[in-house]
Amino acid sequence: MRGIIICIGNRFVKEDASGLAVLACLEAIQRLPAEIELVEGGLTGLNLLPLLEQGGRVVFVDAVRGFAQPNEIVLFNHQEIINTLGEPYFDHGAGLAYLLTVLPKVCDGDLPEEIVLVGLEGECTAETIERAAQLSLTIAAHGLKDVR
Repeated sequence: MRGIIICIGNRFVKEDASGLAVLACLEAIQRLPAEIELVEGGLTGLNLLPLLEQGGRVVFVDAVRGFAQPNEIVLFNHQEIINTLGEPYFDHGAGLAYLLTVLPKVCDGDLPEEIVLVGLEGECTAETIERAAQLSLTIAAHGLKDVR
């Protein structure tokens, strides 16, 4: 099954750069599985929609705030992302929850089988970044059930 890992963040804002640190860690791996695609999502917001219209598993990696202790990883499934991170507005800051809320309404292709957020709380050590990279790979290849 196809899996895509989309790392989100802003490398110029330290508190928002952990998703891109995971991207760098994954890019350093010699051989990613052929069915896994790696994408730098940056700050593209709704421009990520076409990546979600290809079915399979989608793993977002991003910084989170207020869900765990600093240097910890939290996992949210599709519905948990919408329920926990959702905001009833649309603007530049609407974020991932809004993207997932509009997805079924605008999707022209196959909806993803599974959507997961790997959230990194606060500034993270290299060890936590590596752990998040490995979690992301496992979820993209096998699903969230294999890590919970």
